[in-house]
Formats: sequence, structure tokens, C-alpha cells
Amino acid sequence: MGIIRRLLGASLIACIAVIMPSAADNSNTVFPPEIRLDILDGYLPIAALPDSLALIPAPPAAGSVAFALDQAISRNSFALRDTPRWTLAASDADLSFPHAAGTFSCALQAPITEQETPTLYLLLRHTLTDLGLSTYAAKNHYNRTRPFVVNGQPICTPQDETALEMDGSYPSGHTAIGWGWALILSEIAPDQTNAIIARGRAYGESRVVCNAHWESDVAEGRFIGAATVARLHAEPAFRADLQDAQAELTAVRAEGLPPTRDCDAEAAALAFPPPSQLPSMFAGTPGSPNCTGQTVSVLAQQYSGIASAAAALGYSSVSALMDAIASFCAG
Repeated sequence: MGIIRRLLGASLIACIAVIMPSAADNSNTVFPPEIRLDILDGYLPIAALPDSLALIPAPPAAGSVAFALDQAISRNSFALRDTPRWTLAASDADLSFPHAAGTFSCALQAPITEQETPTLYLLLRHTLTDLGLSTYAAKNHYNRTRPFVVNGQPICTPQDETALEMDGSYPSGHTAIGWGWALILSEIAPDQTNAIIARGRAYGESRVVCNAHWESDVAEGRFIGAATVARLHAEPAFRADLQDAQAELTAVRAEGLPPTRDCDAEAAALAFPPPSQLPSMFAGTPGSPNCTGQTVSVLAQQYSGIASAAAALGYSSVSALMDAIASFCAG
């Protein structure tokens, strides 16, 4: 399918870059820099990958209503910093294996491991390549600046900041991978479809929570992920592995083997509203002189005190909540 080369070295933040011919323009494609283990070949030849540059529109332009929405949702995400949802976003950012194999473990109520489900485990690794690379024709063309560069606020994986600055934001490769996996796993375990799809949606939302992607990056990442899964079904090798993976998962679930993640902690993190639904949490208007006072007043009234608000919203302390409010109000 092309040449996959692993680039080693501390200077690359121990990341792995995969250099492959672009499906769109035959230039070099740098695979997501967060990945820290060997990348396997995908099921699809490069030429068969969906062409994200042809399939999605240009990212929202500066001054547009769409970009104003991106910015507003990004500001809302600051309220989730240092909460359990922020911690989950950092976990979701880690695409290395075996960690990433556990992403949907709670939704499936079963483990996905190299030992118990070897075919499914490898299926996720192979499709990670297909799904991730499918975003790079558009990523490289638009080279969109990531939100943390624009707003100057932290990301949930500070060790990746330098690498991410050099990697286009639009569309989100993580989201394409997470949404693609959700579609694949819901086919393998149809009785768990609602839980799996909900987790796949939250996986993309983690990229906004992390301050690594704009909302429109995530929306188009889901689109490209779905397009790639549709194309994968035309590949006999993928269909064969899908069938074998379903048999493996059925057997594991019949044994009653537990998930590999702390599902109570995950549920608590996912109980936080996504950034697109957060305005009611912080009532002030970013940039206005009374933003902090208005926000604190509303929270104190709603939760019978600011300390109770911090605890109810999952912040480690009143100071952590105040820091989040300050970031939100700064715009």
C-alpha cells in the first residue's frame, strides 16, 4: 500500500510519523504525531482512501458565522479544564496500543485485548491507519491553525503541543478514527449500538475539550470517518476480519470478562455536558467587565455557594473553578 516508515527520536517527542504518498497530491503525508507505537498497514491502498479534500468544504473563514460558533464552543470548553472530563479527553488523545484498544471497553461491557480478542485488536490497529490517513488530503491542503494556538489556552496533552502546532487541525484525525471505530464496533455488537455510538460521539468531543480542535474539525472528522468505513466494506480482507472479530467478541462477552477501564469513572466524566451545551454553566459574557462577577453570582445562587458549585461541577477546588472562569471570561 505504500511505504510506512517509523521516525524515532526524543526531538519528535517520542512520536511516530508515517510518511506516505498523499491520495490527493502525491506529497508526503505526516501521520498524527500523537501516536507512539508502530503503525500497521491499513486495509486500503492509498488511492482507495476517500479524498477528504474533495469531500468536505473549506474550513470556516475568519469573520464568518461558522467560525464565530467554533470560537464560542472553544471558549465554553475552558470550563471543563481540570475536571474528570478533561482527564478523559487526555486519555482519548492517546492513540497508542494497547491503551487505545480500551476506548470502547465500557460501551461494549467487554475487553478488547491482544490476548482475548486478537483479530479485533488488530482490526482496530489496521483501521486506525485507514481512518487517520483519510483526513490528510484536506489537513495538508488547508493546514488550519489549531485553537490552542489562537486562544493561548492549555491543551490536555501539553507534551504534544509542539508536534500539533505543525499538524493541520481540519478535519480531526482523532475524530475520524473514533467515529470509524464506533461504526465498526456497533456492527460487531449491534445490541450495544446506542452505548457505542454515544461513546464515539464523545470521543470526538474530547478533541474540543482538549482545546486541540475546533467544533467544525470534529464534525468533518466524523464525516470522513463514516466515508472510510463505507469504503472498507468493499475490501474482502476487512469483511473477513470483521466476521472473525464478531465471533471473538461474542465469545468474550459470553465468558463475562470485565471491561479494561474504570466504567464508573468514565460515566462520571461523560456526565459533563459537551462544550456546545455549556453556556448555562458559566453565565457571564466573555470579554465583558462583569463577566467573572456575573458567572460567580449565578453559580453561587444555583449551587448554594461557590464551594458547592466547584464540588458539583467536578473541580478539585474553588481555585480550580475560579481559574476556569477566568479563562472563560478572558475569551
